Amino acid sequence: MGKGLYISKAVAVTCVVAAIAAVATIIALAVVYAQEKSKNEVAPPVTASPTSPPTPTTPSPPKEPWDHYRLPDSLSPVSYNVTLWPRLKPNADDLYIFTGNSTVVFKCVKETDLIIIHSKKLNLTKFGEYHAKLSGLHGATAPSLKKTWLEEPTQYLVVQLNGPLKPGSMYELFTDFVGELTDDLGGFYRSEYTEDGVKKVLATSQMQPTDARKVFPCFDEPAMKAVFHMTLIHPRETVALSNGMNYGKSIFHCSLLTVHLFEPTEIMSTYLLAFVVCEFSFITSNPQAEVLIRIWAQRKAIEEGQGDYALEKTGPILAFFEKYYNSTYPLSKSDQIALPHFRFGAMENWGLIAYRETALLYNPGFSSTGEKEWVASTISHELAHMWFGNLVTTRWWNDLWLNEGFATYVSYLGADYAEPTWNMKDVMVMNEIIPVMGVDASASSHPLSSKEEDIQKPEQISELFDSITYSKGAAVLRMLSGFITESVFSKGLQTYLEEFKYKNTVYQDLWKHLQMAVDKAGIVLPTSVEEIMNRWILQMGFPVVTINTQTGEITQKHFLLDPDSEVDRPSPYNYKWIVPITWMKTGEAKPDYWLLDEETTNTNMTLDADEWLLANINTKGFYRVNYDSENWERLLAKLSSGHQDIPMISRTQIIDDAFNLVSAKMVNITLALSTTKYLDKEVEYMPWETAKRHLAYFHLMFDRSEVYGPMQAYLKKKVTPLFNYFKKITNNWADVPANHTDQYNQMNAISIACSTGVEGCKELTTGWFREWMENPAVNKINPNLKTRVYCSAIAEGGVEEWDFAWSMYKNATIPSEAEKLMYALACTRQPWLLNRYLHYCLDPEKIPVKDATSAIITIASKAIGQPLAWDFIREKWDFMYNEYGESSINMGAIIYGVTRRFSSEFEYNQLLQFKEDKAEQLGSASSALDQALEGTKTNMNWMAQNKKLVHEWFTSETTL
Repeated sequence: MGKGLYISKAVAVTCVVAAIAAVATIIALAVVYAQEKSKNEVAPPVTASPTSPPTPTTPSPPKEPWDHYRLPDSLSPVSYNVTLWPRLKPNADDLYIFTGNSTVVFKCVKETDLIIIHSKKLNLTKFGEYHAKLSGLHGATAPSLKKTWLEEPTQYLVVQLNGPLKPGSMYELFTDFVGELTDDLGGFYRSEYTEDGVKKVLATSQMQPTDARKVFPCFDEPAMKAVFHMTLIHPRETVALSNGMNYGKSIFHCSLLTVHLFEPTEIMSTYLLAFVVCEFSFITSNPQAEVLIRIWAQRKAIEEGQGDYALEKTGPILAFFEKYYNSTYPLSKSDQIALPHFRFGAMENWGLIAYRETALLYNPGFSSTGEKEWVASTISHELAHMWFGNLVTTRWWNDLWLNEGFATYVSYLGADYAEPTWNMKDVMVMNEIIPVMGVDASASSHPLSSKEEDIQKPEQISELFDSITYSKGAAVLRMLSGFITESVFSKGLQTYLEEFKYKNTVYQDLWKHLQMAVDKAGIVLPTSVEEIMNRWILQMGFPVVTINTQTGEITQKHFLLDPDSEVDRPSPYNYKWIVPITWMKTGEAKPDYWLLDEETTNTNMTLDADEWLLANINTKGFYRVNYDSENWERLLAKLSSGHQDIPMISRTQIIDDAFNLVSAKMVNITLALSTTKYLDKEVEYMPWETAKRHLAYFHLMFDRSEVYGPMQAYLKKKVTPLFNYFKKITNNWADVPANHTDQYNQMNAISIACSTGVEGCKELTTGWFREWMENPAVNKINPNLKTRVYCSAIAEGGVEEWDFAWSMYKNATIPSEAEKLMYALACTRQPWLLNRYLHYCLDPEKIPVKDATSAIITIASKAIGQPLAWDFIREKWDFMYNEYGESSINMGAIIYGVTRRFSSEFEYNQLLQFKEDKAEQLGSASSALDQALEGTKTNMNWMAQNKKLVHEWFTSETTL
């Protein structure tokens, strides 16, 4: 019995016996309830869908079944009865534990004398010599157990039998176990927080992708769907939540325990199971609504109204997806909970969605418009999964992109419905497509869909949760939706979801249903949906399409940021794509053109003397565009003379394509810089943000050189009209811009204006900050502008401003406010303050260990702070490595952050010396150090090629 119960041993025994008896009764009632519910349920299929390809076999398979990382196909789970009891206070060994038991009912599909089921880090109770009990159901006789053991490398409990299980027969396997409630954010884990100065502990879960096996023995693969019956035993002062509504409850006053039983889940995968035991409170929608919506969080957050925005938007977004999918949400409730510590942004557990606090809670007094957007889009992403991922699930993790890419794409549709004035469909280009094109232009990228046999181990599965899966997946689905139309795309999804609900699929199933919708709508494509789309998902990367407007010649080739890199990953299509080209001539949209070959000619794309051509309108396709020099000049002239004749997203794309084409050595760097010349006429967010991101690299390379002065003078000239524009539309900074993206661009205007010395900017930010200093209890600075204002004021100030910001950071109760202040503290231009801040990073009383990495990197991002941070980590490396270890401080990320400016032979040699000196204490930072060496070489080459040209260009542009 755990320390936290504080009752006598005799009373404890009595209560536990009573509790066990009651739990047994409740479980028995649950089985009856489940039997009634399951009359209309269909057991999950164990065979692949008709359109699925045969599963490839590994060339050299392991010798024994338990040596494989994939489960055999001999057994299929039907249901689980799981009882868990988390202890929220440590035991005599100072460990937080949970106890539990599980009964899995399964069907034998193929004759076998083995039961192989996942189990990881569980201490299984032995029944005599064995780790489990086996029983036959419905007249089936279970063979006796021969041997059981835990196969740790493949994370299995293996049960050998003295006879075979019979195909078609049903059996149940019972296990009893103890696990540790660690703080590793996986499986059943604990999270700690402080409420009114008192430490609180909650127990929560995160199963995806392969951590359900850490909670109870289970068939832990997405295709092994089943129904789950959950029972939670927990302290009376806490609440218990799971996927279904609780419908059975017993309270044991003598032991201060409550036993809660939950409705059986729908048929679903193990990774969607969830449960929480906590002391949170909630707000709710109308209890009489068809779907009960509840927002759970720490009591103070709920009292302050931080869950109100999530509650306001969840219902409309859920209704949008019901209409979009033409499918009713199948559960009776949708709980959403904000957790203090959570590995991902959020997790789509069916009926109990878990979030980081910053992804669900919104505080109007402290949260920026970006943080509000993050809440809306994250809620939309997770609700999209209720159908695409939960109702219909990919057969194996190699097609994870089908779940996550799809949810990412339609999350912008749902958020756009909830916030129609935000232009979220446009924002997707900025948030997802432009960033991931930079990642996918590497020779080390990977295809969206991998072969099943290439994704076997848990660590291989975890590696798939990256921007390629999420953002590129969203981009190619957006492209597909564009050329078959959104309405046809939606129709195809609807029949797909209807056919495969509660089942598993492969990507070919989706192509089949979209093709059916295309055929029904009479849309003409050059070939099938499958033929087109397989080229975008089965090979990595994307093409650059080059159009010669003098001849009409169109070519494509695999786009690589480093054209000298070697691509050693073979492609089934030799890195050629079927490319949908949207285009316009002198502002007039033309019929779409399909590029089917590596090279072709379209004479319609030739130009007369006064014409210009633009391709890939609004970045609808996932590719870059290059032109002949004559058309580039005409586009630049059009930007200068009438930029609004070019669509806003296309203006963004022109800038982004040009700078990336420079990296690929396809155009001159002065061409890319020339795309920014018109910015003194631009007031839209996306073009400005894109230019700012690309010029950030120029800042890194040149902020310590003679190029910096002319570059700052050029930017000052370009940003001054933007600064004055926002001064005017905000009534001299008194109002917040009405437009969502204008609020973002106001941040850019102030940030760039203050850093380049635009008249009035520094006075503005320091005045706001001084007003706050004079009345610390009242911060009138707009939440959107806090990061920029704090940084600018601290940069212009001295120790008084720094110490005030430090005091506010230490007393901040809102995590997002603390993050803004922590970032701004690195903006000071006083080296001694930066050195003091660096030393604070290794004092957990001043900077939490979890924040030390980001604080050091932020300091290193500043020109003054970078050499100080480099000296600091070399001096303190041994201490950080030995004292904190790699689990607390991300040493690799620090190496990357501190060395991003390195661009000289001297700095390269310093890195080599550091690698030699710390060879035994690099750990996982070893690969980051190698990447830093490679990055330094790349910077050195870039500087050698471009420094003189860039200096001359900025100088000429500022002397005009």
